[in-house]
Amino acid sequence: MSGIILNEDMPLVDKMKRESIEKTYPIWLLFNPKHPAVRHYIWTPVLAEIQDKVYRELRTRIDTSKIYIRNAVNDSRIVPNTLNWWDTKVASEIQQFRDIALEHEPKILISFGAFPFEFLRRVYEIKPEKGPKSWGTTNLGDEFGKSMENFNIRQTNIIPLLRRVVASDKFIDDPYYSESYFHYVGTKIADKMIENKDKLNIWMD
Repeated sequence: MSGIILNEDMPLVDKMKRESIEKTYPIWLLFNPKHPAVRHYIWTPVLAEIQDKVYRELRTRIDTSKIYIRNAVNDSRIVPNTLNWWDTKVASEIQQFRDIALEHEPKILISFGAFPFEFLRRVYEIKPEKGPKSWGTTNLGDEFGKSMENFNIRQTNIIPLLRRVVASDKFIDDPYYSESYFHYVGTKIADKMIENKDKLNIWMD
């Protein structure tokens, strides 16, 4: 159960049962345990844009109660930094995640920031391995674009989002540097969900 974000007041048996259900859900989210607030100030506005687009097109919404949400690693102290990239302690976490990912094959695997994205690249053995400076805002933005262009519902799609967004009217035409970021990525992701609506069991009853 390494790195799973669950309600601490929930009985252990219920936690395990809920985790088992969530792992079968097509949407997974992966966070850096050093930045727990990202779930609220990045994912929440992105999800709002996704739900808005989905509702306008399909008159339904995504059932978010079953999304599998976890941290990349259980211990935030082993999260790599510029001086310690990549600690061997992360290797076992990569293998654990690889095992469950290959077993359940999520269709949409969203990461937030540099470390979770590189973590997933190593889970899926994408070469070459990269360091922290490789995944700044621009490069993560480029990778997001590639993930949309190459989206394939028959496989796991790794979709990198930013860990933080700095709004600037100087770059208003660039979604990665402006307030339109949430709308931009949210509608792009929603478009893929809508295109594959009959192949994704994610809708509200």
